[in-house]
Amino acid sequence: MNNKLLAKAVQDYINANLNADVNQIALAKSPFEGISPAELATQIAAKKKSEKKLPTWFHAENIYYPPVLSIEQTSSEITAKYKSKLAKGHTLIDVTGGFGIDSYYFSQKVKKVTHCEINDELSAIAQHNAQALHATNIEFKAEDGIAYIQKGDTTYDTIYVDPARRAEKGKVFMLIDCTPDVAGNLDILLEKSSRTIIKTAPLLDISAGLSELTQVSEIHIVSIKNECKELLWVIDKGYKNDTKIKAVTLNNETEKDFSFYRSSSNASVHFTNHLTIGEYLYEPDAALLKSGAFNLIGTTYGLLKLHPQTQLFSADGIKTDFPGRIFKIESILNTGELKKEVNLKGNVIVRNYPAKPEDLVKKYKIKADQTQFLIFTKTANGENVILKASIIQYY
Repeated sequence: MNNKLLAKAVQDYINANLNADVNQIALAKSPFEGISPAELATQIAAKKKSEKKLPTWFHAENIYYPPVLSIEQTSSEITAKYKSKLAKGHTLIDVTGGFGIDSYYFSQKVKKVTHCEINDELSAIAQHNAQALHATNIEFKAEDGIAYIQKGDTTYDTIYVDPARRAEKGKVFMLIDCTPDVAGNLDILLEKSSRTIIKTAPLLDISAGLSELTQVSEIHIVSIKNECKELLWVIDKGYKNDTKIKAVTLNNETEKDFSFYRSSSNASVHFTNHLTIGEYLYEPDAALLKSGAFNLIGTTYGLLKLHPQTQLFSADGIKTDFPGRIFKIESILNTGELKKEVNLKGNVIVRNYPAKPEDLVKKYKIKADQTQFLIFTKTANGENVILKASIIQYY
C-alpha cells in the first residue's frame, strides 16, 4: 500500500477524475510526489468500477482500491449481504478473503470474523478499508486460509470459501479445477466447523458439484436482473438428507425465491393446447433455469408449458410472485403474417426456434423498442409461432 494515496489532495484528485481517460492519466506526469501515474490510474479505474457494484465503498472516505481485476472478481454488495444470512453461530473464518466484501457483511451477522488472504498487499488493503468502514470485529491474517485452519486448534461455527479457477483453466465445470481445492480439503473443513459455505461461479454444474461434495444441505442459486451471479453450497456437518435448492432473485430491493428438494425436481407438467390473445406468457428467471426444475416451475405456479424443450409458460392471470418476466400476448403470428407487418418494433426473444435473434432482426427489419417484444418460439404441437407481447413484469 502506498499511504500517500490517502492524502486529502490525492483523494480529491481521484474523485475529480472518475470520468477521465485513465490511460492518459497513466501516461502523463503525476502531480503528486511519491505517487506514480499508474497508481493514480489504478485507483480511479477501480473506484469507478465500484460505483454500482460496491456503493458503500464508493461513497465512503479514504477507501483504498486494489487493481481492477480484484474488483471484478469480488462479490457485489447485494450478493454479499444475501450470503451473510447463511452464516451460522458466532464465529466465522473467510479463508479466501480477497478485497473483504464478504467478510464485511459477515461481520454484520456474527460476533467475530477472521479474514485470511495470501496476498500481503490485498490483506493490508482489506484491513485498512474495514477500519475506514468501522468494522471492528474482523481479524486479518495475511496467509493461506486453508493452511491457517489446518495448523491451528481453533474451530469455527462457519467457514466460508470462495475458490478461484486456476489460471490455466478457462471454463470450469469441476471444483477440482479451482484453488483452493475444497473437495480435497473437505475433511479438514468439516473438522474445523459445523457449517461450510462455498461460493462458486454459476457455470459450475450442480450435479458435478454434488458428486465432489458431501453433506450438502442447501444450494442457493443467486441471480440479479436475470443473470446468475453465484452458486452457494451450504455444507452442514452430519447432514444426510435431500439437498434443498433455492433459486433466489435479487432485484430492486426485492427478493424472490423458488425452493424445492432435489428429489422433487422431476415433476410432471401440463401443456397448453393453444395460446390466445390476452393470455400472459411467463419466462423463468435465469436462477430458476439453472436449478433444472423446468416442470416443477409450472406446477408450483399453476402455469401451462408451451413445449417440452421451451422453457416458457402461459396462464390467464398475473402472478406477481413469479420470479421472472411476464408478458401479455397481444397477437399471435406465423412467418407469412409477420412478413406483411410494416414498421415492426420490439425486442426479439428466441426460444426453441430455428433462427438466431440477430438474423431475425435483419430479415424482418425489426426496430428496437423498450416495452414491446417479439417472441419467436414453438408450441406443444410443434408449430413455430411469433408472439407480439408487452412486458408486464421484468423480475
